[in-house]
Amino acid sequence: MDDQISLKASLEFLKEEFRKYYDKNEPGLPDRFGKREFAFVVFGGKGMIRHIGFEKKTHFTNFLKEKIPSDVYYSSAYYQKPGAPTMQEKEWMGAELIFDLDSDHLPDAGKLSYDKQLELVKKEFYKLVNDFLLNDFGFEEKYVELYFSGGRGYHCHVKDPKILNLDSNERREIVDYITGRDLRDSLVFHEQVTGTRSYGGVSYPSGKTLRMPRPDEPGWKGRISKGIIEIINEIVKSENPAEKLEEYGVSRSDAEQLLQDLSGERMERIKEGKLDQSKTIRKFFLNNALRKTAVSISAGETDEPVTCDVKRLIRLPESLHGKTGFKVQKIFLNKLKDFDPLRDTVVLPDKQVHVDLKQPINIKIKEEEFNLKPGKQEVPAYVAVFLIGRRLATIAQ
Repeated sequence: MDDQISLKASLEFLKEEFRKYYDKNEPGLPDRFGKREFAFVVFGGKGMIRHIGFEKKTHFTNFLKEKIPSDVYYSSAYYQKPGAPTMQEKEWMGAELIFDLDSDHLPDAGKLSYDKQLELVKKEFYKLVNDFLLNDFGFEEKYVELYFSGGRGYHCHVKDPKILNLDSNERREIVDYITGRDLRDSLVFHEQVTGTRSYGGVSYPSGKTLRMPRPDEPGWKGRISKGIIEIINEIVKSENPAEKLEEYGVSRSDAEQLLQDLSGERMERIKEGKLDQSKTIRKFFLNNALRKTAVSISAGETDEPVTCDVKRLIRLPESLHGKTGFKVQKIFLNKLKDFDPLRDTVVLPDKQVHVDLKQPINIKIKEEEFNLKPGKQEVPAYVAVFLIGRRLATIAQ
């Protein structure tokens, strides 16, 4: 019974904090909002309220203040009839290209702290936007919008008119390129004859070497070369090269064999673009340069990336995330590197709130370190919402 009372009090607290926020802050609506589907999750509710369309902004604002949802979504697609109850009846008109990078996509994400996850996923996001979308695909910056999701990652919306009518298969080709799927060494490296011998007046190759592309070449060729050179430098500078190789997933025995193959002379040859014919070396460098330079868009090979979904629901900018209380924040590309979600998206008040913490947590929010132990204690409201939203605490009774 006490648990039920505490849970109810916690939900009421969250709802009241969100109500105060939405009373003072009205999220902006996306372009052509009358052609978008909207969806909501409410505190204590089950499932999602969706298939809703709004013809006027006041209708949306009134709905928001009446329901006080924990999460607000809208469709990346445009529809003739966004409020229709089935997808077929909505009459699809086109959709933005959406990239959703979440910390769940990172290797061993469960072993990382929340702030470390956010730090690493931002690096992946920057690589996606700068290296692939702007450079390789050549999208104009005016068509590329960046957002912090309010939770564990980042969203990128590409609104170039040229991509609005791409179907799922065409979008999947974009994903395959960004993730380096099916990239083979024969597409990146090329054999070069280093000598010839003559027999009966006919010349035959007497030696070959495998050449890497120049690091400044466009696309995957230059990207793989830069990745290989970075890996070489990491191994050379490491105090324990075998341990460094294990970080790349190489077993101890394979690491020792690889280090024997990777003599100092051979490493210098690789830096010069001469990748020897050792299959072990070729496979190691291609796989790991690919892993270093590709972008993790989905949680696994069987996970369908958001990008391929032409009917995706995405979080509404300036709304609050129900599990953190952080704002879904737009970010300009030139500000991305300095952007700190645990500082820049904290919008709830700092009044003190009594909570009952279930487990220890160490986190830095709004430039303040919180080293909290289990039990009852006082924390600022924005920390309380974060802890309760993530089910790490309840309102103290």
